[in-house]
Amino acid sequence: MCHTLACTASGEVYSWGCGINGELGHGDLLNRHSPELIEALVTFHVSTVSAGDYHSLALSARDGIVFSWGQGRAGRLGHGDEASRSLPTPVTALSRIRVSALAAGSSHTIAIGEDRGWFAWGALEALG
Repeated sequence: MCHTLACTASGEVYSWGCGINGELGHGDLLNRHSPELIEALVTFHVSTVSAGDYHSLALSARDGIVFSWGQGRAGRLGHGDEASRSLPTPVTALSRIRVSALAAGSSHTIAIGEDRGWFAWGALEALG
């Protein structure tokens, strides 16, 4: 992992580091040497962020929406394909689930619902 995410108390998300897979969420593949606001998440009041090796996650506190972006290999973004994305994109498969926690692994993602149900996707051999 060569990038970092930070979430402020007011729900803003900043990223910096390596961006070659779109994992910084700024709509490009550029590296950032200092924290930069992720504009695409400004209106969502994010409460939680998590950085995997090549992908990133954010959780909106207000409505439980999970966003993912970065390298899509092995389905780690949860969008039903292996396409990479350089902007935060809602994980629509979780649209009816109120997510309370999430974590990005090296090449997988885990989300926990308020009802304690959990969901995992990507390369899951690490969970085995």
